[in-house]
Amino acid sequence: MEAGQVAQPNVGTTWKAAAREEAGFAELVHTHQSMVYSLCWHFFRNRALAEEIAQDVFLQLFRSLDSIESPQHLEAWLRRTASNRCIDHYRKRGRQGEVPLEGLVEPASPVPTGDPLMIGMVRKLVASLPDAQRMVVVLRYQEDLDATEIATTLGMPVQTVWSHLRRAIAMLQEKAGRKANAAPKEGN
Repeated sequence: MEAGQVAQPNVGTTWKAAAREEAGFAELVHTHQSMVYSLCWHFFRNRALAEEIAQDVFLQLFRSLDSIESPQHLEAWLRRTASNRCIDHYRKRGRQGEVPLEGLVEPASPVPTGDPLMIGMVRKLVASLPDAQRMVVVLRYQEDLDATEIATTLGMPVQTVWSHLRRAIAMLQEKAGRKANAAPKEGN
């Protein structure tokens, strides 16, 4: 290596060979499980369902290792697969029979501060969004991805991401306004 050059991480097949081994795959899961679980949990707010979908994502990863090109591609692949699995599950089974477990501490995110009633209301409002808009909101505001990263993750144009965000925010504002107007006034 010449002076001034930085060594590149194992971007060849070395990391794949290690990932095919039991210990290597376990390390891969350990490294990325909180991101995958967090994405699923923020979408459904249901621990058991988030665990089930995350497990499915990692099972699919094990079967698809040959198609993963690099560690960076792996992270993008995991986000996209988890997002798609969440949306597919929601479309397939809807919300019937699933009861979110309220009061659980969020994984991979800081303890919420502020008004717990407001936080609960915002969570319910976000959960009421159409599935694609909800996933865009989760990826933007919970996973802190920018529009380009969301577009890559969900396989949609950046302008569509922005459109989903604008519509979701407008819908959230409208629903929040309706709730505020419908709330009983103090002194009544």
